Amino acid sequence: MKKAILATKVGMTQIFNENGALVPVTVLQAGPCVVTQVKTEENDGYKAVQVGFVDKREKLVSKPVKGHFDKAGVSYKRYVREFRLENAQEYSVKDEIKADIFAAGDKIDATAISKGKGFQGAIKRHGQHRGPMAHGSKFHRHQGSNGSATTPGRVFKGKGMPGQMGRKQITVQNLEVVKIDAENNLILVKGAVPGPKKCLVTVKETVKVER
Repeated sequence: MKKAILATKVGMTQIFNENGALVPVTVLQAGPCVVTQVKTEENDGYKAVQVGFVDKREKLVSKPVKGHFDKAGVSYKRYVREFRLENAQEYSVKDEIKADIFAAGDKIDATAISKGKGFQGAIKRHGQHRGPMAHGSKFHRHQGSNGSATTPGRVFKGKGMPGQMGRKQITVQNLEVVKIDAENNLILVKGAVPGPKKCLVTVKETVKVER
C-alpha cells in the first residue's frame, strides 16, 4: 500500500458520468492530513507514517499528546492514525497529504464505524423469519426455538440472537473513485460508505492480492 488518507463523511449525492449515466456517490472530505511522525525500521522496527487530522483546541489536549505535537511542530489534531506505507521514507514531518493523492478510477477500501441501531430483535438484526400473524397465533416476531432437547441440551455459540445492532467497524473494499475535487479536498466515491455523516473514514488504496 502506497496511498492512504483520513476523511470525514459529508453525505451522499448523485452525478452524471461521461456517458450521461446517473451515478450515486458518497462525498468524503479528505484531509488535509499532516504528518506528525515518520517511523523507521532502525528506530521503531517497522516503516509507517503517522498523520493527524482535524484541528483541536489546546485545552482539550493532554500533556503527553501536547508534547508529541510540539516536538513535531504541528497544530494539535483530533485524530491520529498510522499507515504502514511502502514509501514511508518519502515523507517528512509537517508534510501535508491531500485528496489529490488519489485519482478518478482508483480503487479504495473505506473503513468506518457503522450507524448504531440499538438493541434489536433477531428479525431485524439477522433477517430471521417471523411466525403467523393470525389472531390465534401466539408466535409473531419471536425468533423461535433456541436450542434442542437432551442432545446436545445447550445453545451453540454464534447463534443469531437479539442484541446490540450496528456501531461496529466496517470495511467496504474495492470502491471506485469517481471524481476528485483537489481545490476543496473532496473525494467522490461510487456507492455507499459505512457510518453516519461527519464520521471518521479511513481511506486506503485497494491492495491487489495475486493468487
